[in-house]
Amino acid sequence: MMEFEAASVSDLVSSIKNLLEEEFQEVFVQGEVTNLSTSSSGHWYFTLSDESACISCALFKGDALRNPLIRTLKNGDQIIVLGPVTVYQKRGSFQILAKKILPAGAGQLKLQFEKLKAKLAHEGLFDLENKKSIPKFPQRIAVITAQHGAALQDFLNVYKRRSLWCDIIIIPSLVQGDGAAKTLISAIKKAENIEGVETIVLTRGGGSLEDLWAFNDEELVRTIHKCKIPVVSAVGHEVDFSLCDYVADHRSETPTAAAEILSQPQTELNARLHFCQTHLKSDLFKLHQRIELLTHKFHPREMINIVMQKVQTAQKALSQIRLQDRAEELIGILEATQHVDELQIRLSHAVSFKMNGFSEKLKRFEHVLSALNPKLVLKRGYSFVMAQSKEVVSSLEQFKKQPTGSKFVLQFYDGQGIVTKDVE
Repeated sequence: MMEFEAASVSDLVSSIKNLLEEEFQEVFVQGEVTNLSTSSSGHWYFTLSDESACISCALFKGDALRNPLIRTLKNGDQIIVLGPVTVYQKRGSFQILAKKILPAGAGQLKLQFEKLKAKLAHEGLFDLENKKSIPKFPQRIAVITAQHGAALQDFLNVYKRRSLWCDIIIIPSLVQGDGAAKTLISAIKKAENIEGVETIVLTRGGGSLEDLWAFNDEELVRTIHKCKIPVVSAVGHEVDFSLCDYVADHRSETPTAAAEILSQPQTELNARLHFCQTHLKSDLFKLHQRIELLTHKFHPREMINIVMQKVQTAQKALSQIRLQDRAEELIGILEATQHVDELQIRLSHAVSFKMNGFSEKLKRFEHVLSALNPKLVLKRGYSFVMAQSKEVVSSLEQFKKQPTGSKFVLQFYDGQGIVTKDVE
């Protein structure tokens, strides 16, 4: 029995999905709309069919907003769908993810435009990282357009009015009809070889898709992409779009808008210069007035007048001095005398204050001494005994120690008396 490993359904569907999406990245399919429905999230689903086959289609919300035709679409309408083929893995069915829908009668030019646009976008020609910045102050601009067209006059009128300086080099070219794309390509290459050209402006007036078809030429688009000089596309009006608009480094709605954008930095610089000029004139006028004032103020005649005025002021002040009459005032004798008088008064008060303090202190000492005077005690009927040695006998024991016949002095308040110790 042969052994083999079976693939899972998911693996098989994933492989089919990868192959389909790689092979059919962008398809144009025409058919009849059936089973048209919409979901609450804003996505649209329908089937595109003809007599022999049908295929499911999905138009997601973001793409639906860019395709207003879907709002009026109904079953039975013939449309052309542009988008990649993918596989819905949960059901294992393939479908077209519609990116753009067109009425079936839109015409071959519109289909060619969308197909070529999708092809070039896939190659990265329209990517933002490939865009070159437009110089703010270009010294030389090459304008590629019809020599006698209204677009050229519109551009020149605006640029001359708003620009301060710039060389405009006009490179005539066909902008419509057979051979126009080749002459535009040749003009771009010629502009690249002109020394000093910093910006190329590709411009013409508005028109139908057929009128502007030269600006959808694939070779022209690739030439603009490879151009080393920044390219500004100003083809048609606001509603007109060409492939040159997508590949150019900057797209302007009209020739007039292109001139305004290129000259805007110079316009701002001109306004700034005007502002500086106004303020510089004002500052110079103020400086001139100040110089005139200083010149008049420091003129020799004025200086002499000032010196004479100061001399006269000094003489007048000198005459008013009167040193002899003001000797006491100027030397300061009066102030010194007044100060001495003040010191004398203060000294008198201080001495009086001190004497009063000492008197009160002496009185307190006198009272204390009087209170301690022993004579006042003796006067109240007391007396004391002294031995012949003048030592006070203050106790009986001390008295007994004295020999018999010893004499003692009795001290009274008004005199003394002598007594003799008789017996023990």
